[in-house]
Amino acid sequence: MPWSWTIPARRPSTSAARLLAAAIACALPAPVGAATFQIPGDSRQLIVGVADAWDSTHVSLSRWQRNGSGPWNQVGPAWKGRLGKDGLGWGIGLHPQGLPGPTKTEKDARAPCGVFELGDAYGYAASTPTHPNLPYHPVGPRDMWVEDATSQYYNQHLRLAHAAPQNDWERKQQMRLGDPAHSLKLFIKHNAPPNAQPGMGSAIFFHIWRDGGRRFTAGCTTMPENSLRQLLTWVDPTRHPLFVLLPKPAYEQLRHPWALP
Repeated sequence: MPWSWTIPARRPSTSAARLLAAAIACALPAPVGAATFQIPGDSRQLIVGVADAWDSTHVSLSRWQRNGSGPWNQVGPAWKGRLGKDGLGWGIGLHPQGLPGPTKTEKDARAPCGVFELGDAYGYAASTPTHPNLPYHPVGPRDMWVEDATSQYYNQHLRLAHAAPQNDWERKQQMRLGDPAHSLKLFIKHNAPPNAQPGMGSAIFFHIWRDGGRRFTAGCTTMPENSLRQLLTWVDPTRHPLFVLLPKPAYEQLRHPWALP
């Protein structure tokens, strides 16, 4: 089956150019592996995000769970979130690579889309309610998240041996910056170690949105604080939770082959 969702074109100069871009998108063959990929059978929890289009900065989020090989059942109502300033781009996760559409890179202001595992929770507080199986790490002046693509610690949590940052490089990687939006977060394993590819994007989290959702992000997926706190008490690493983020046209076409809700 050919992929039929439209690849966003950057400022087409004429209507003919727009028609040509759409025709090319419709004619693209399915990349190898795209039609055979499915959500892993041992995954029992999904967080599903669906945006209207590739360039959307808004997303609808929902929780899903299943028992064994049974159907996905929604948990509670959907809620609103925000995405990167420039919308979506394919990230590096469990899904196949080479799918049609933009690709996420470092500092491109796109939220990575695809299928991703989840990591640990981090926050400014000494402790916070989470699922008993979800690790939580209090963040202080020694905690860094490395966004330097030349570092061997790229896209990793690194804790300094000394009490506080001592140079510009260490200060640039700081996790605790006094920003309330980052006072609580959950790592989304886009381009995650041990196979992180330099320059393909780092430090992607669920975290608290700014100004009541009136502001887009630099690439993370944000939401109201109460929604994030509810999420942290629900996510159970023993149930192999995953985050699925897609533009609506791609979600509609991939829903059946990828075994999505």
